[in-house]
Amino acid sequence: MQRMQMSVEPLSIRSALVIDDHPLYCDALVTTMEHVFNARQVRTAATIGEAMQQLRQRFQPDLIILDLNLPDSSGLSGFLKLKERMPDVPVVVISALASETVIHSAISAGAAGFIPKDAGRQTFHDAMIDIWNGKIYVPPGYHAPPKQGAGDSTVEDVSRRIAHLSQQQTRILALICEGLPNKLIAYEMQLAEATVKAHITALLRRLGVHNRTQAAMLVREVFIRHSLH
Repeated sequence: MQRMQMSVEPLSIRSALVIDDHPLYCDALVTTMEHVFNARQVRTAATIGEAMQQLRQRFQPDLIILDLNLPDSSGLSGFLKLKERMPDVPVVVISALASETVIHSAISAGAAGFIPKDAGRQTFHDAMIDIWNGKIYVPPGYHAPPKQGAGDSTVEDVSRRIAHLSQQQTRILALICEGLPNKLIAYEMQLAEATVKAHITALLRRLGVHNRTQAAMLVREVFIRHSLH
């Protein structure tokens, strides 16, 4: 994303928090917020953990820009943690994963807008203006999918469960989805195998499944797999 040159009056966004683990894209967003949208203070974070630490330091941004694909969050779990912490701050989701299911889930969970990462400069600019004016931005051509039955599991449902896993449990879930056995997970995380088994028992209970295979399938079915590392 290059620096934008627009002849419109800049928005009065005093502060923003940009959460993205790609340094170049993150820097481009910071430059855009500072020079195009006149933000006086823009902080950055590469993970949800770093973002939460910023917010605990009494930093209250006017706007949060969030990439869904982060090392320590899965699907909407990071988004939900941010909204729980800062319920009144608009969160704009920017993601390379832009299927209608993912967009619908983000908007349904309360996102102020969803901007695909391959959006052009003018599109990004117009989207931010709409969002700052109180509109919910979705990409052109987006159509909300039909409502699911009451018994169907949604991306938001599963993400809420994952959002309440501990950091170690989230990491273990990612390694389970990669197909690693308990012994290799223990080696990767430098934990005793018994400790890994205890974490797996707890996360299976939290997710409402009975075994590792069901946990991995649940994650994959709602497109969260792409956000796990």
